[in-house]
Amino acid sequence: MLAAVAMSISGWDQPASATVLPSGIDLSARDETVRPGDDFWHYANGRWAARTEIPADREVVGTSAQLSADAEAKVRELLEMAAAHPETVSASMRMAGDLYAGWMDAAEIEARGVQPLKPYLARAAAVASRADLQALFAAPGYASPIAIDVVPGFENPDHHVIAVAQGELGMTRDQYLLEGEKYQANRQAYRAYVQRMLALAGFDAAAARAEAIMTLETALARVHWSGTQSRDEASMNDPKTLAALQATVPQFDWKRWLAAYGFKSPRAVVLGNNTAVIAIGRIYAETPLQTWKDYLAFRFVNDNAAYLPKAFGEAHFEFHSKTLYGVQRQRLRSALGVQLVNNVLGEAVGQAYAASNFPPAAAAQVTELVDNLRTAYGMLIRRSAWMDAPTRQKALAKLEAFEARIGAPAYRVDDSALKVDRANLLASMMSHAALARSRAVSQLEKPVDKARWLMLPQTPNAYYDPSTNQITFLAGMLQPPVFEADADPAVNYGAIGALIGHEMGHAYDDQGSGHGPTGKLENWWTDAAKAGYQARTTALRQQFDAYEALPGLKVNGAFTMGENIGDLSGLEAAYLAYQLYQQKHGRAPVLDGLTGDQRFFLAHARFRRTKIREGTLRQLVLIDAHSPPLFRLNGVVRNMDAWYKAFDVQPNDKLYLAPEARVHFW
Repeated sequence: MLAAVAMSISGWDQPASATVLPSGIDLSARDETVRPGDDFWHYANGRWAARTEIPADREVVGTSAQLSADAEAKVRELLEMAAAHPETVSASMRMAGDLYAGWMDAAEIEARGVQPLKPYLARAAAVASRADLQALFAAPGYASPIAIDVVPGFENPDHHVIAVAQGELGMTRDQYLLEGEKYQANRQAYRAYVQRMLALAGFDAAAARAEAIMTLETALARVHWSGTQSRDEASMNDPKTLAALQATVPQFDWKRWLAAYGFKSPRAVVLGNNTAVIAIGRIYAETPLQTWKDYLAFRFVNDNAAYLPKAFGEAHFEFHSKTLYGVQRQRLRSALGVQLVNNVLGEAVGQAYAASNFPPAAAAQVTELVDNLRTAYGMLIRRSAWMDAPTRQKALAKLEAFEARIGAPAYRVDDSALKVDRANLLASMMSHAALARSRAVSQLEKPVDKARWLMLPQTPNAYYDPSTNQITFLAGMLQPPVFEADADPAVNYGAIGALIGHEMGHAYDDQGSGHGPTGKLENWWTDAAKAGYQARTTALRQQFDAYEALPGLKVNGAFTMGENIGDLSGLEAAYLAYQLYQQKHGRAPVLDGLTGDQRFFLAHARFRRTKIREGTLRQLVLIDAHSPPLFRLNGVVRNMDAWYKAFDVQPNDKLYLAPEARVHFW
């Protein structure tokens, strides 16, 4: 967030008139005309939602947006210092400063026009055969209908494998396929957008080329797996020797393709989305070479629009942000510059960010919270009525093997090979693409480095990695209002405690439960325990399937299952951990009429406080494995007995579930 508007950041979450307890509870956010048992989200956040407008350049507003804005403002300060005083910072931060300065020099980008683009479009224009085409599919910075990557193996997560799967589309899969006026309008807008980008890049017959690209991408979308299908890790794990892959998808020359990608002598791959990849092979062979060349040119322009003259960036924003997500105004250039540098040199920036914003004392306190949540999960697993003794023993072994990483990594990434040219932003980005490819390819011959982090320290987020059995809490997330060292314990347990519990819960969700303590994909469940587990996942899926995000658009309970399990089991564990805290430190006092349990649930409601544009919400329901925030709160608390007691929820309340209908994973 820019300094010019930084004063408004806190206003996104609470106004100057908010009545805030020392614990951090914002009493003015509540709408006390709503019964907690009818709609807990609006009871806790209703007046905040009514008085809060989504900024014109944003998709959402709320707690997560506040964290992101705060982190952006702090990173921007670091980058401006590096750009203005390169002699005071490390070599990596000097490059970060140069990259930021090159981005901010919009006049230089405008003066260069499309000249930096021409060599890359010339490569697409020079394609004269299918062999040339595959070589360009493999080139860093260019799109491909097939995704190729290096990932930890399913059976042996200590070693890397080559993963082959369906590639990305210009829009999300469902935008090509769903019926309805809104989706038809989006498809028409996409055609116009493709035509506009090709015309800006200097192509003739742009309308005809755009129609052919739309036809190609629609064909690809029809054979792509849905998000729900792709979540099934067993289905995504189809090992193939190179000879078997060639026989399965004969339209591609796999040996040549993988060699062009950078693999010296590949012998095997793991095939994901196998039926889709087979169908993509047929589409590849049936589609004229010229259409593929136009597809590559368009995708290159689309993917790099931000680094080109203003007209390209504006067209990209008008379609991708305004049409699809409903955002009304482009973000300020400096905010976008922060995102850019984070994408390229985020590790170096993250080290500087964590050093300034996450002191060791905070890390120690979060570590204590993690330990308390681990204890709570152990108690829940031991007293589980549906998990039999053999499965319980394995579940506890997995809990014991958890590794928690907090704040920022200790290692430094070598980015010395990156070439940053202040006067040629596109060339800098292509250098980044080449370096990222080189790093990925080099991993294949090395064991999985479990010290590596998959997200940047300045990112307001956390994650669980089932292949390593690690949970990671990033410095950008461990900030107010999610975590405060001096906050009321009820608030910390209801916010950051629930997040810690959520990430631990992923170890036992519908995907994580298929991995053992070392991360290996294995079945460690007895049939009886699995049946008890599946009864609960079925009941939770049915609950979420019934929730309507927008008229006619319901939540997909199967697609969101893993996150729903994490939300519910995480809040259950956080609540128990809070009770254990009180047993040690004494019963929580009543503050301003609120019990400790009430403050716990209200803090969690603030954690879920989000207001979303309709277009954004529509997109997220299609592509995001998380349920909308309204249901991440209401759909979870209605399954927790303690919430009923805390807010005196009665059978005639709308969220009420009979005790036997409530889902308890633990």
